[in-house]
Amino acid sequence: MMLKVATYNIHAGIGHDRQFDMHRITAVINELDADIIALQEVEHQLIDDQLLLQFLETYTDYKVISDVTFKRDNYDYGNVLLSKQPLADVIYHDLSVAGREPRSLIEAQLVFDNKKIIIMSTHLGLRPFERRFQVQKILSLLATRADQQTIFMGDLNEWFLWGRPHRWLKRHFKQSHNLPTFPARYPFLCLDKIWVSPANALINVAVHRSPLARVASDHLPIIAKIEII
Repeated sequence: MMLKVATYNIHAGIGHDRQFDMHRITAVINELDADIIALQEVEHQLIDDQLLLQFLETYTDYKVISDVTFKRDNYDYGNVLLSKQPLADVIYHDLSVAGREPRSLIEAQLVFDNKKIIIMSTHLGLRPFERRFQVQKILSLLATRADQQTIFMGDLNEWFLWGRPHRWLKRHFKQSHNLPTFPARYPFLCLDKIWVSPANALINVAVHRSPLARVASDHLPIIAKIEII
């Protein structure tokens, strides 16, 4: 049985052309047609007289789990998990570093084909010392879930493949894909990742490069096919 997941930094709905347009974002989400999608940089504005979470559910086929990390310009701001399947046991793990933008990780449990899968999604900090701290916390959390199939995804903000956070995660997951997703127009940085445990469950990872995706945000989404083991 296969599961499709994706991760997408939507840049608060602001595209490469500097225009705010959440309809483009939802169109890209629908192009992906994944079972679960992790979104980062989600700003909870009022859109078409709807709250953002209602807007997402109206224009896509997903249910929404929101993780607000802080307020920006009086709007809630943070991460979102979209799922076509019911998610349970949702936990929010604080990854914040003092003096820096608050960060967190969403954890949820998916029951798919009568099997339980742990879903984790995050958006890591901009500074190297933040990411080192955050990845160490994530690795400690992953160690407590070692007996369960786990999908970990998000915008890791790690510019350098030789950086310690990337090397630590690669060692843990026994795999790595290095696909450029940023900037969307001419991508050369591999900021967005999907990792799976056990490693052999990851069948394929690809960047979604549709014409709309290249303009809707400053990141391109990535999508993975995962075997449920």
